[in-house]
Amino acid sequence: MDIKELRQLTGPELEAKTQQLTQELFSLRFQLGTGRLENPMQVRKTKRSIARVKTIQRELSKAETISTAAKGA
Repeated sequence: MDIKELRQLTGPELEAKTQQLTQELFSLRFQLGTGRLENPMQVRKTKRSIARVKTIQRELSKAETISTAAKGA
């Protein structure tokens, strides 16, 4: 998924995407261990996708914190 598409998702959608990618990573690691994985680079790509989603989640939470602090001041 492209970074632009990820930025358009909401908080709960990003959480669901993280869970989906984590499940996919588990499956890929299992396939890698049993020798059935055709493309080992998929593991790396999935890890990077998880990192991208988590980065966007952190940016959103940080932006919410800043906006909340500005409203309270």
